[in-house]
Amino acid sequence: MLRQLQLFLCAVQFLTRIPTPALNGFEPDWISRSARYFPLVGLLVGGACAAVFWAASQIWSGWLPALLAIAAGVLITGAFHEDGLADTADGLGGGTTVAKRLTIMKDSRIGTYGALALGLTLAVKAAALATLPAGLGAWALVAAHGAGRGASVLAMRALPYVGDAKTGKWKPSPSDLSLAEVLTALAVAGLPLALSPDGVVILAVLVGAVLAVALALTARRLLGGYTGDVLGGVEQVFELGFILGVAASLALAAPKGA
Repeated sequence: MLRQLQLFLCAVQFLTRIPTPALNGFEPDWISRSARYFPLVGLLVGGACAAVFWAASQIWSGWLPALLAIAAGVLITGAFHEDGLADTADGLGGGTTVAKRLTIMKDSRIGTYGALALGLTLAVKAAALATLPAGLGAWALVAAHGAGRGASVLAMRALPYVGDAKTGKWKPSPSDLSLAEVLTALAVAGLPLALSPDGVVILAVLVGAVLAVALALTARRLLGGYTGDVLGGVEQVFELGFILGVAASLALAAPKGA
């Protein structure tokens, strides 16, 4: 039990800026082993974003609740996944060889591709979220954050690691995840989906999965596998697709002419 608590706290430390107790006896492999709890951390982050969205929706309408909810997530995670998305877009878009792409992704400066990918992703996510009522939007945020982390865990299982073990987000290069660890992560990620309102989950998961798989396959083709930045990108595009799917389901279910 203590071991699992340590792994959960490791996941919280790795994915967020939330203060946690020091981990005595920390080993680099704990980050890989803690991946089973990445979706649980996502649910916590999503829950905080959902609370902000719901509370803000009681005061304002339109874009403001959506923007505040997204800002809350960025603050809690320190833009961890957003940074990965921007670096991935710069590397995949600007490099002509695997070595050049990986070098670009290590650069702390943001380029044109990264700025466009990050700006458009956040803008489209906010626009889609702004179309949702308070309750549905709050649920979508919790589900999207949890499932997005689940998608990144699947990418870790499906693709080889090609990052630099010396300068990557964890050291040494992460060991392969076991099937049990992946299934645990997916089970946690799926908890909010079981509470799907009005049957929106199918389209939401489908759109999120299409975007995540497209990015993962592109990373495999252009990089040979994944890096920590690619995982952040996978999480972000799945989250984007999920919220788009929820908004599309709501729009399709609305009576014509309404």
